[in-house]
Amino acid sequence: MTTLFTSDHEWLQIDGDVATIGITDYAQSQLGDVVFVELPKVGRQLKKAEAAAVVESVKAASDVYAPISGEVVEVNQAITEEPALVNSDAAGKAWFFKLRIADKSELGGLMDEAAYKAHTA
Repeated sequence: MTTLFTSDHEWLQIDGDVATIGITDYAQSQLGDVVFVELPKVGRQLKKAEAAAVVESVKAASDVYAPISGEVVEVNQAITEEPALVNSDAAGKAWFFKLRIADKSELGGLMDEAAYKAHTA
């Protein structure tokens, strides 16, 4: 599985033609205590850079953008029921949604882990 990152602090794990998407540990640390998450509907077609989800913390509300184009095939209801999961396991159990990838060429503009670490340094 390949993990890629956006400059907007989303991560993607690529497994075949499906990408699992969440926010990075860096993003959750900047937000503070997450109190609410709104996810896209299954079946929704997203375009690259389109606002797909919302995460609210005690400090601010922030959009989560689709890092690539595709169709939402699954959402993580666990984080709507327990938003604090985003703080405790941003890169694991607190994934937001899964997309069926529409255009794999869009993955080319994303960062690997080393580039993302340099971006946040």
